[in-house]
Amino acid sequence: MQGGSSGIGYGLKYQARCISDVKADTDHTSFLTGTLSLREENEVHLIRLSSGGTELICEGLFSHPDEIWDLASCPFDQRIFSTVFSTGESYGAAIWQIPELYGQLNSPQLERIASLDAHARKINCVLWWPSGRHDKLISIDDENLFLWALDCSKKAAQVQSKQSSGMLHYLSGGAWDPHDINAVATTCESSVQFWDLRAMKKTNAVERAHIRNANYDMKKNHILVTAEDESGIHIWDLRKPKSPVEELPGHTHWTWAVTCNPEYDGLILSAGTDSTVNLWMAPTSAEDEATSESIAESHAQQADPLLNSYSDYEDSVYGLAWSSREPWIFASLSYDGRVVVESVKPFLSRI
Repeated sequence: MQGGSSGIGYGLKYQARCISDVKADTDHTSFLTGTLSLREENEVHLIRLSSGGTELICEGLFSHPDEIWDLASCPFDQRIFSTVFSTGESYGAAIWQIPELYGQLNSPQLERIASLDAHARKINCVLWWPSGRHDKLISIDDENLFLWALDCSKKAAQVQSKQSSGMLHYLSGGAWDPHDINAVATTCESSVQFWDLRAMKKTNAVERAHIRNANYDMKKNHILVTAEDESGIHIWDLRKPKSPVEELPGHTHWTWAVTCNPEYDGLILSAGTDSTVNLWMAPTSAEDEATSESIAESHAQQADPLLNSYSDYEDSVYGLAWSSREPWIFASLSYDGRVVVESVKPFLSRI
């Protein structure tokens, strides 16, 4: 099924790649997004869905010094977020705070709480633990995983531990396990690596080529979903990591991003460089053990896992975010700076 024209749009001034749900805002459905302009002054937009759900309102507009390559909202404080940025020559990462009375100021300025300045390599992302208040942060560059202690009141971040991925692995990103505060997955060209933050050691790996993105299932333990450049989307039960428990076809070009719904089991979004967002329904078995025969049988009985394809975009879609407050709503961001918010309510009856 094709769709997309029902979405609510919002345009940024410049190109953009990243968008984040403001999970800590329990009063509004809101998102943060940032621009990617090499020559112009970049912007962070705080966008809220109107109470009637019919328009996107810019609640805050803040200047940001450099190109924003990664942005993540703090899960327990709606005014705090992280960015990874590039000057064109080097990369940096910082934690920012939106001023308290930003709506009453003519040109509100972001406050830099802390700089994550221990990296010598290209920084890829900053991770917050998604399941509650936690004073630790993770940052990932091409070769290293850093664990930081963040103290917002003292406006300081200190490296607690650091580990290299090894010479043969160039890290591209990662995901923090919402069910285990000490477990993190990192992605690289040939595998997903799993880490125990207490010892800062690798515990396991899934060997897979060209993994672009990974996301943990918020509802079910041990479930990880990966997006791979050409081979689509794979769902893994990490207790049996040799092969995926489910495979989805992905996109007609590179599958760039994948994210699991925070509330509805098996509801997955993916985005790609084919200018499309796909909505999938792929529930995983509740059984600890499943034979290959039973998996094949369940596949035969299952309806088409593709619930909808949103194709009303004119550029590659890099950013995806489910709303935590209204989990039937998601925001997408295409490279041309267009934000689209959609409701998946029409498809919930098929779950």
